[in-house]
Amino acid sequence: MRSSWGSFGACGVALTLCCVMPLCGCSREHTNADSATLSISCGALGVELKLCTEGVRRWEQRTGHRVQIVSTPNSSTDRLALYLQVLASGSSDLDVLQIDVVWPGILASHFIDLTPYLGDAPREMFPALVENDTVDGRLVAAPWFTDAGVLYYRADLLKAYGFDPPTTWEELTHEAQTIQDEERAKGHQGLWGFVWQGKPYEGLTCNALEWVASFGGSILADDGSVTVDGPKARAALEMAAGWVGTISPPGVLQYDEEAARGVFQTGNAVFMRNWPYAWALAQSGDSPVRGRVGVVALPRGPGEAGRHVGTLGGWQLAVSRYSKHPELAADLVRFLTSPEEQKRRAIEGAYNPTIVSLYRDPEVLEANPFFGKLFDAFAHAVARPSGIVGPQYNRVSNAFWRATHDVLAGTEPADERLGALAQELRRLRARARW
Repeated sequence: MRSSWGSFGACGVALTLCCVMPLCGCSREHTNADSATLSISCGALGVELKLCTEGVRRWEQRTGHRVQIVSTPNSSTDRLALYLQVLASGSSDLDVLQIDVVWPGILASHFIDLTPYLGDAPREMFPALVENDTVDGRLVAAPWFTDAGVLYYRADLLKAYGFDPPTTWEELTHEAQTIQDEERAKGHQGLWGFVWQGKPYEGLTCNALEWVASFGGSILADDGSVTVDGPKARAALEMAAGWVGTISPPGVLQYDEEAARGVFQTGNAVFMRNWPYAWALAQSGDSPVRGRVGVVALPRGPGEAGRHVGTLGGWQLAVSRYSKHPELAADLVRFLTSPEEQKRRAIEGAYNPTIVSLYRDPEVLEANPFFGKLFDAFAHAVARPSGIVGPQYNRVSNAFWRATHDVLAGTEPADERLGALAQELRRLRARARW
């Protein structure tokens, strides 16, 4: 999707921010001696931008201060590039920034510690998110809305063949193969058992981390040591490689989220791994599978080490250390991440709250009945190692998904490819000193 802010490389920081403020201009003047003006980047378009705008207007009414909405690229890659440029310059033009779940380690040095401003609020949020947003003992961002990988399934097909939703990868493989074979024999030749995100990009890191973690393995240990060449990681990737061309189409190696959803939503897959956003689309009025879809936590791996995990996703709010009004900016973050605001966003926009109690709120569940089924996915989500490696995360993730794709495509055996990956990551660690 083309972003609306143009090429920031062609203009300086001040001009860049003018380019990305179509809603309010670039004026930073105070309305009076007691009123300040903040700026916030909190969504690029659509419902996300609308809900943010409504939230900041409510804060304005309560405090008497003003907030400018800064429009940023919809692409997370482009948005990170813009943030890096603005923050590296020490500019005070952005007070509050919406950041991806994998950015705290990359941008931590540019953010204030929110701990003194949020009080006990983080205790009400999913611990994995708070841990993800804590870098070197500093809470550099506040969890705002969350995501985790989940499993979608065709409830009608499982019922027809006497299956329950799978709890292990072995069960998923068996159910997918059985239903696929039986349905093809009945004439549904285009049906596949399982679709997911196998394209070589960040989405593959998310999928592969879920497989590895469900087996009890990891990419890196908590102390930063490289563990990706362990037997559990190897077994997990070998399992996934076995799906390609059997229960998953060969083309899955070029699927992103929308490609997988397209196959599943047109009725051509039994199971799908995706993010929670796909639920509302699968249940939309024109969806061929409306009313025939269920969602559960992703399967666990084998043995005692096996567990249900989904890769942690979502967005956070952080305050720039270059802000001229850090206390006010932190108060805005506190308000936008409060139970009241998160409840409003959940009801009006189906944004998944980061506050645990909201998954038991009757009004939230009435608006989003599937939220209750997602609780376990969020409670047991696994974070990508961005907090461990900090600014090196993109390089680590890139190396991981490239190696994973090679294994899935069958170009190299898992043990050899993961061994080479481990050596690459150890060299990187030695240089970067994470």
